[in-house]
Amino acid sequence: MNKLYKVYIQFFLLVLVIAVSAILINNLLANLSRTGLFFNLSWLLRPAGFALAEHPLAYSPSDTYAWALFIGFLNSLKVIFGSLIFATFIGLFVGIIRTVNHSLLGFIASGYITIIRQTPLLLQLMFWYFVGFLGLKDNSFQLSNDILGISNQGIAFLGVSFTSEFSSLLLGLSVFTGAYIAEVVRGGILSVSKGQWEAFRSLGLSSSAGLFKIIIPQALPAIIPGLTSQYLNLAKNSTLAIAVGYSDIYAINDTVITQTGRSIESFILLLITFLFLNLLITNFMEAINRFILYYKKT
Repeated sequence: MNKLYKVYIQFFLLVLVIAVSAILINNLLANLSRTGLFFNLSWLLRPAGFALAEHPLAYSPSDTYAWALFIGFLNSLKVIFGSLIFATFIGLFVGIIRTVNHSLLGFIASGYITIIRQTPLLLQLMFWYFVGFLGLKDNSFQLSNDILGISNQGIAFLGVSFTSEFSSLLLGLSVFTGAYIAEVVRGGILSVSKGQWEAFRSLGLSSSAGLFKIIIPQALPAIIPGLTSQYLNLAKNSTLAIAVGYSDIYAINDTVITQTGRSIESFILLLITFLFLNLLITNFMEAINRFILYYKKT
């Protein structure tokens, strides 16, 4: 009887989802018809007519809207995955410091987390852009042999230049997300029983060796789910790039809507893009989690 009841519930939910989806699609088509803008994507093949300050591949205003959006997607990928790497290192470092019995380092780490988590990301991005970079002079900081240079034009590292827009967004997202990842890492480490700490100390392992060889591997199953959530949040927060003038897919999409008036199609493309990106991140993290669980069993 319970199995039959569950089947009825699932069937009801399926019908409800289909009905709601049908109503939304019908409203969408009705509104498009009322405004005389029938759903189509042919405008994607028209010349964009606007320039992009940053493009990893060749681009000119004569290229199509589709190519402009693809360039924006590549720009988004660049800043998202760069920020994921830096945020992970920052979060791991600060999270470990928070678990170490060192009052000064712990105080600094706690202050960093408190300040970053209590201020909006938008304000932090504006700070990095207007104060961190635009407030600098030309060649404000230069390391010998052109290893590292920081100025109002951005960051130059080993001969590779990054614009001030990209640099401020990268730093802002990394520092902001790193504070949240630090708490995820700290919670995962503290979830390991105290007996494990006493066990590696009884074996003569140092605190650092025991932490990285014994504690963190056991904490990973508790860290991965929270880490995945923060990665997804970072990908979505990257749309604030428009505030510092970075040409990500959201900013370019906004320009496309202004020029073409095709807001419905543009937002659907944007939705599909971020859905694909977030599913990619989720599946990658789930694969890592499965590997960790399998490794622990073997």
